Amino acid sequence: MESTSTNPRTKPERTAIEITGMNKWYDKFHVLKDISLSVTEKEIIVVCGPSGSGKSTLIRCINQLEQYQEGTISLFGEKLEKNKKGANLVRDNVGMLFQNFNLFPHLTILENCTLGPIWLHKIPEHLAIEQSTALLNRVGIAELASKYPGQVSGGQQQRVAIARSLAMKPKIMLFDEPTSALDPEMIKEVLDVMIDLAHSGMTMICVTHEMQFAQQVADRVVFMADGEIVEEGPPEQVLKDPKWDRTSLFLQHILSH
Repeated sequence: MESTSTNPRTKPERTAIEITGMNKWYDKFHVLKDISLSVTEKEIIVVCGPSGSGKSTLIRCINQLEQYQEGTISLFGEKLEKNKKGANLVRDNVGMLFQNFNLFPHLTILENCTLGPIWLHKIPEHLAIEQSTALLNRVGIAELASKYPGQVSGGQQQRVAIARSLAMKPKIMLFDEPTSALDPEMIKEVLDVMIDLAHSGMTMICVTHEMQFAQQVADRVVFMADGEIVEEGPPEQVLKDPKWDRTSLFLQHILSH
C-alpha cells in the first residue's frame, strides 16, 4: 500500500487530550504515578517502555476501559466524567485497536465493520455498507468483505479491526501494541495502514515497540517506566540522544533484537 506524503499539520491545532495528575492503583500497586500529558489534534504520539510500565493502562484509562483514582482527562476541552455522558464522549471521539483483533467470528468482515454504525450511530444499512466497503478498500482488503475472520490472516484481521474502528468516525485513535500478536511478515502491512492513517491527519497515540514507525511518523515519543513518564520529546532526540540512562538501556535492548 502506498501512503501519501502530504502532511496536513500546517497550523496550530486545538488540544485533543489533556491528562492532568492521573494516578491509578491496583489495590496497593501504584500502576500510574502522577501522569500529565497533553496531545494536540492531529499529533502522533508513540508511547514505549518495558513491560509493566503502565503504557497500556494509560491508554485504556483514556478509553474508559480502566478506572483511575486521581486526576482528570479531557477530550477536546470537555472533562471526561465517569458516567454515561463520559461514555458517550469517548464513543463519539475515540477508536481503539487492541493486540488481539476482537472481531466477531460469526460475522463476515463487512458485517463486523457495519455493526457499530448501524446499531450505535443509527446509520441506514445501505449507507453503512457503502462506507465500510470504502474503508476496507482503504486498508487494502475490500476483496475479503464476504469472508469470516477465521478465514483470513492475522495481519488481515488487524486491518479489518482498523477499518471497523474508522467506521465509527473517531477523531482520536489509540493503538495498544497492534503488531505484537502478528508474525513478522504481517507487521509491515499493518504498519503501512497506520502510516497512511497518520499522514491523513488522525490524532494517534500508539503503544508500540516499532521504533522505525516512531522515527517515520511520530511527532513525539513518550518513554514510560515504573508507571511514570521518564522522558518525552521528538523522536530524533529521545531515540538517538536520550537524556536518561533508563531510556538508553531500554532502547539498547529493543534495537538489538
